Amino acid sequence: YRLLKLLSRESNLTQRNMAKRMGISLGKVNYCVSELAKRGFIKINRFKDSSNKIRYIYLLTPSGLEEKASLTLAFLRRKTLEYEETKRQIRELSAELEEESLADISEGKSLGVLKAIP
Repeated sequence: YRLLKLLSRESNLTQRNMAKRMGISLGKVNYCVSELAKRGFIKINRFKDSSNKIRYIYLLTPSGLEEKASLTLAFLRRKTLEYEETKRQIRELSAELEEESLADISEGKSLGVLKAIP
């Protein structure tokens, strides 16, 4: 997903720049680019730059755009579920803490935190 996202924003990066931006090895980027091309998610075009060096431009194909959208949606769904679960855990822990605090107060114990409250 990260490589598709990066290429959708900047199609003329070198693989070395892709590796640096993503924090992965050049070999891994090369493998991923090859796989994306094999699956038809990107198209690789060669061109010569102003210094007459051969460069590549990586373009997302329509199926590459669909794949990126599908992966984005799956990511958002997963993160939404994680967020809801975290909220549930926070509510549960807050309720437990409140019950423990009330029990301590009713038994004549006070928490150091409560003493500090004016």
